[in-house]
Amino acid sequence: MRNNSRTLFITQFSALLAIEIIFCFTPLGSLPAFGPIVATLGMIPVVITSILLGTKPGTVMGALTGLFSFIVWTFMPPSPLVAFVFSPFHSFGEISGGIGSLLICFVPRTLVGTVAGLTYTSLSKAIEGKRVLRISISAAAGSMTNTLGVMGGIWLFFGEQYSSIAGSTMLIIVGTTILMSGIPEALASLVISSAVCEPLLTIFSRREAEAPANEKD
Repeated sequence: MRNNSRTLFITQFSALLAIEIIFCFTPLGSLPAFGPIVATLGMIPVVITSILLGTKPGTVMGALTGLFSFIVWTFMPPSPLVAFVFSPFHSFGEISGGIGSLLICFVPRTLVGTVAGLTYTSLSKAIEGKRVLRISISAAAGSMTNTLGVMGGIWLFFGEQYSSIAGSTMLIIVGTTILMSGIPEALASLVISSAVCEPLLTIFSRREAEAPANEKD
């Protein structure tokens, strides 16, 4: 039984990892939001992993997502002007990336899995039933963790430089990003995560309920 469970876990994690790779390295991971701003779907597999498999696997998936993001921003940056924010190997004029770039790239992505998983676990204890609601709240919380973490890191490490490039104050930049990118990402995350996790969790519950009967046979 342990070997079967381990094999099932590896299969499920690998399938979600494959989807994450597709989202990170192809245009399929982006949705139009407002104007030139796009909403990324990259946090959704992280959230789903946390809800289906647990907080630790979700955190690992988040860390891998940070690694994929680092690779993208280092070797094929979507916006070369601000690539220094996510990779220490890029610069713009006299502005260079550094340790702050690595923190911005890795920490928020990793915390997506942690926050989504812990939120779902806490709500499962606090709210009986209403699983879709618990999934939705956890998915939105995980998605917003990435948005707020990234923008907070930019403000902390590169606030003056970033605002000079964008031609606006950081307060306006953060507010606009949350409104036009963060909220659409959170909505996409809660809708897709609920649609995927609810039926799968129902199947998992049925299998667990049937397992003792199968063992007796």
